[in-house]
Amino acid sequence: MIQARDFIDAAAAYGYGHYAGVPCSFLTPFINTVIDADELSYISAANEGDAVAIAAGQALAGKRAVAMMQNSGLGNAVSPLTSLNWVFRLPILLIVTWRGAPEVADEPQHELMGQITTDMLTTMEIPWEFFPDEAEAIEPALARAEAHMQATGRPYCLIMKKDTVAPAALCETGSPSQSRGAITYRPAPRRRPDLPALTRDDALGHLVARTDETDTVVIASTGYAGRALYGLADRANHLYMVGSMGCAPALGLGLALARPDLKIIVIDGDGAALMRLGAMATLAAYGPTNLAHLLLDNGMHESTGGQATVSDGLSFGAIAAACGYRTVHEGHDRTIIDQMLAGSSQGPAFAHLHIEPGIAAAGLPRPAASPVEIKDRLMAHIGAVSP
Repeated sequence: MIQARDFIDAAAAYGYGHYAGVPCSFLTPFINTVIDADELSYISAANEGDAVAIAAGQALAGKRAVAMMQNSGLGNAVSPLTSLNWVFRLPILLIVTWRGAPEVADEPQHELMGQITTDMLTTMEIPWEFFPDEAEAIEPALARAEAHMQATGRPYCLIMKKDTVAPAALCETGSPSQSRGAITYRPAPRRRPDLPALTRDDALGHLVARTDETDTVVIASTGYAGRALYGLADRANHLYMVGSMGCAPALGLGLALARPDLKIIVIDGDGAALMRLGAMATLAAYGPTNLAHLLLDNGMHESTGGQATVSDGLSFGAIAAACGYRTVHEGHDRTIIDQMLAGSSQGPAFAHLHIEPGIAAAGLPRPAASPVEIKDRLMAHIGAVSP
């Protein structure tokens, strides 16, 4: 058994200052110590996949970060681990507890996952070893993790058994939510029938024209949002996500926290936002002033054939305001983007922009560069260097 501080202090020497996670009883003493450590940043994620994406955002800034979770949460984390971290080569350290381990009495819901945890990690090409239970084993474990990350740019996992870390009480019990006194929310008026419908290209072109490439990063969600942005303007400050649907806001949050000198704009879609709606609460609670979240809502999964989402009649703006975004705007006009950008000084800012569908897949190009090349270009553009 070790003290949580033994690991935290050793990890700090490798640049680990940011942790994101979802609690587990096996993790309790470790996560409590992280939360109480003034020198560390901790994000309480709505789910394990969001924790992975937040840590990946830190990696995009060239920093080391940890995502912590119960092994049952690997199910929630598979998408970002396989189609974000693996594809873009964004290295993070995973701490995963081993509930339902063989020959350990546990609750029935952990039995199957306990049997397949290590196989899942191996299948996802994530090397693993057991979380060190002796102080002298910590440095070698961190060194092996660092060597793997440097060589591959991909995650490494430490599996924590029960009673590995000595008990530690939680001192900081306050809510992470920011003050909500300055929330501004303007619901969408009905679209005037005499005005032309707004398309995705209209909205993205307007955004590009109003963002400075030198100090702004634009992260576009998977699907048509990224492909349309690429077709309009392929710039070094753009990241076009593939897969990991719904993870763009959490990735943007991690990057925004790591780089307060940059303006981070996340372009989301209605289908993606619905998939990980809990991320909006996390962004509202932790989002800094340099983060803006633009949701383009066409009411459908257009890139997969136009199947309707459930966003018709849904106010994402009302949801964002209830979550606690500092400024929230909703409407059918491009000026919503201007209002979002103007309000980001109070941040985080949110805009729900209704757009019309209608861009055929054949008319949208795909990025010529690989995801890794696009990621490397962005990191070089913002001066991010891995530790």
